[in-house]
Amino acid sequence: MNALPLGSAPTGVTTPAVPTSEYGTVERVILLAEDGTPVGVADKAEVHTEATPLHLAFSCHIRDARGQVLVTRRALSKKTWPGVWTNSLCGHPAPGESFESAIARRAHEELGLELTDIRMVLPDFRYRAVDASGVVENEICPVFTARAGSELAPNPAEVMDYTWVAPSDLRRAIEVAPWALSPWLVEHSPGLALLVDESDRSEGPA
Repeated sequence: MNALPLGSAPTGVTTPAVPTSEYGTVERVILLAEDGTPVGVADKAEVHTEATPLHLAFSCHIRDARGQVLVTRRALSKKTWPGVWTNSLCGHPAPGESFESAIARRAHEELGLELTDIRMVLPDFRYRAVDASGVVENEICPVFTARAGSELAPNPAEVMDYTWVAPSDLRRAIEVAPWALSPWLVEHSPGLALLVDESDRSEGPA
């Protein structure tokens, strides 16, 4: 398997959705060594267990024209953290697929949404967490932001509910109720400038 550089996402570009079929009918994830080097692939449907190997993923926070952030609730049919509120979008790039294309593809599949201005903001985020059933998430998971370029049409098999919130309200929710949210959202939130709104940034000495 050829090494796939993590790289940085270009800024200010519109990325079209990529059909899943372009990368095959079986979704595969990229397995990683401890230093982040790709070492193989695995079937996504089988990789998440009580001993999930380290693999490549992404998280994305999507904002609308008013600057609000999309928060989604995972469908009850999801294998890990069913019914839990989380960030806008999560997923796994397929072998040979760029982060930008993977994010656009998953936004189309999960949210029926076109994206613009996809940007990498936390390239080195990594976490491991265990849900109540014992299933493990173990990911190197760069975090991105993007802008909504169309109306939402969520896929109920992926997203059971959603809301748009002010970044400052999302920040407060993470501070007071981290137990109600996905662990990856809670763990990467301190590094996200989008969780501080414009009024917060303007506060300080006159």
